[in-house]
Amino acid sequence: MENAQHTENSKNAETPRTRPRGFAARAGGWSAQHRWAAVGIWVLFVLVSMVAGSAMGRQDIDGSQQLKGETTQAARIAERAGIEEPVSESVLVQARDGALKTSAPEFRAAVDAVIKAVEATGEVTAVTSPYTSRSISKDGRSALVQFDMRGDPDTSTERIEPVLKAVKGVQADHSELRIEQIGGASMTKTFDDAFGDDFRQAELSAVPVALGILLIAFGALVAALLPVALAISAIMATMGLVAVVSHIMPMSETANSVMLLVGLAVGVDYCLFYLRREREERAAGRDARTAMQIAAATSGRAIVVSGVTVCVAMAGMLFTGIGEFESMGLASLMVVAVAMVGSVTVLPALLSLLGDRVEKGRVPFIGKLKGGANGKSRFWSAVLGRVLKRPVISLLVATGALVAVALPALGMKTQELKLNQEFGDSLPIVATYERINEAFPGGAEPAEVVVKADDINAAPVKRAIAEFRERAVTSGASGGPVEVVTHDAENLAFVYVPLTGGADQDKAAKSLDLLRNEVRPATLGKVDGVEAPITGQVAGSKDFNDQITGAVTPVFVFVVVFAFVLMLLSFRSLTIAVTSIVLNLLSVGAAYGILTAVFQHGWGASLVGAEGVGAIVAWLPLFLFVILFGLSMDYHVFVVSRIREARMQGRTTRDAITHGVVTTAGVVTSAAVIMVAVFAIFGTLSMQSMKQMGVGLAAAVLIDATVIRGVLLPAAMALLGERNWYFPKWLEWLPDMTHDESGPQTPAAVMGHDDESRTPVAV
Repeated sequence: MENAQHTENSKNAETPRTRPRGFAARAGGWSAQHRWAAVGIWVLFVLVSMVAGSAMGRQDIDGSQQLKGETTQAARIAERAGIEEPVSESVLVQARDGALKTSAPEFRAAVDAVIKAVEATGEVTAVTSPYTSRSISKDGRSALVQFDMRGDPDTSTERIEPVLKAVKGVQADHSELRIEQIGGASMTKTFDDAFGDDFRQAELSAVPVALGILLIAFGALVAALLPVALAISAIMATMGLVAVVSHIMPMSETANSVMLLVGLAVGVDYCLFYLRREREERAAGRDARTAMQIAAATSGRAIVVSGVTVCVAMAGMLFTGIGEFESMGLASLMVVAVAMVGSVTVLPALLSLLGDRVEKGRVPFIGKLKGGANGKSRFWSAVLGRVLKRPVISLLVATGALVAVALPALGMKTQELKLNQEFGDSLPIVATYERINEAFPGGAEPAEVVVKADDINAAPVKRAIAEFRERAVTSGASGGPVEVVTHDAENLAFVYVPLTGGADQDKAAKSLDLLRNEVRPATLGKVDGVEAPITGQVAGSKDFNDQITGAVTPVFVFVVVFAFVLMLLSFRSLTIAVTSIVLNLLSVGAAYGILTAVFQHGWGASLVGAEGVGAIVAWLPLFLFVILFGLSMDYHVFVVSRIREARMQGRTTRDAITHGVVTTAGVVTSAAVIMVAVFAIFGTLSMQSMKQMGVGLAAAVLIDATVIRGVLLPAAMALLGERNWYFPKWLEWLPDMTHDESGPQTPAAVMGHDDESRTPVAV
């Protein structure tokens, strides 16, 4: 039976197809024949996208679009009423030792000086003295001068500098006291100044790092520049398209950064796959046209399958219902789609125009684009020989190792990182935050109840608000004081409740639950027509975590099911579809384990500057799952496509595995090194959330390109043998998306010989 199947496959391989069936092959053929038209269309597309995006501008997400639940409900009530809450700031005045109390004349003089200095800037309003607002700590050593920033809250960071300078001036005159400012505008400015350039530098350095690795991989300047140029042009076009689409679905700054990261990774990878295959075929003696046809029909098709799979994975973020995630998912999906289309359209045209000039600008001491003898990696040939010699042991050892690495993830703890966790002690404002939380356990930012009624001054409503204030304190949810600000014209009231627990997120969350589930129903909940959603920093974190947790199952199911279906249709094999999902999940699990071990348990944390974090940022596990599941398919599709191609040419399954893995090892290794290097750059940032993202992505890609593709995949396929190509008859009705256009075959393939040994194989 096996011989008969091989004979049939060999006959099919010998019969040339006069017309390719796949999109990639058709697109590549057209582009190669109409080179200048293809290049012109691509350049026009990029320019039009950029101009359209620049003309329309980008619409950013606002608070009411970020989350569902009470946080969003409160934001929308205020938004519909036309009330923009000002950005609040506080100045901590604190004795450096226990001798000086807030009642001392020197202390009062410092407080008065702060009030006078900030008012003199003309940038603040509603300045309140701690002696009138009772913002004095229980030990009598600390006081808070509080005020709001004038003008548009969105531009407050641009106007906070004079206020910060004024407060520093008062500090210089009162050295016996600690006088420090903190608030929404001052914190944002501090972080932007400290880390904004850091983040932008990381984004900019990703391009030269990728270029340097490509120079080593290709050994030629032109060949190295081509993938980078294509990736950058795809990113530029997508940035314009994202701005246009943002008027339908608002975007965020984070989405831009993630788009750049993903776009550079897949854009370079896709071009790398295509270019390497075309060069291999030319090195094997093909003429330029035939080499291009084979590259289009094989690597081009793998790029399309991979790109569609990555897009499906990114689309999983749209199921979270969180504005930030939805924008990241859509932006990533778009840049992958643009890079994919560019790789199978304009790239063949450029390669056709350049011809052998693609190897211009040779780098000394680096070989040509062959990746070893006959385009095969010597290192991976040696590794694969041992794996295929003992596939059972290789499979058990590799699986056991990855499971062991993944085990710490079972105890993963996720949360919104506090300032000291996110930034450590690198910024003075973090220490200020901790001092305020210690002196004022209710926290610097209270919970906020937005009360909406038909008549906010109606007796039942006013009585309910008064009861709420009293119960908030007597229930233990708040230590007070509970303040109320009423907007009569809008029939709104804002109730500010300092939560018991303060900076302790767990205790503060319990206080919030007490307010939402007991205090509110017993007071405001008894009045008909009253809405009273509770928002604030703690409420926002809780609502975010609840929504992330609720999104895990639908996102997981969507991504896995659709990836499985795409693999099934693309390879016409139930076995390959199942193994691809299992291997990808194992890779993601190992990445989770590394993250938990390093950032939660602190194993090796000092190596990446992550001491004392103790938790994983709440949004990261779901984000990593979607990104990694998509990116892992890059390598899987490329390697398995090459294996299937060799199998359809008449090789035995074992020979096809050997041929497919060793001939793709060089390009997969180069692509993985680029991805790991780019992601590792983000792992060097000071922000722990970005560091965790960079380390998690880099570790997962490294594992995926080595242990998964170099050991587990070939070992599993070797053990499965002919069962790799199992496709049940009851699924025959599914569309055939295999498109096995592999072009003219090598004599060895047609005759059924192995390239290296020249030993006849069963045909």
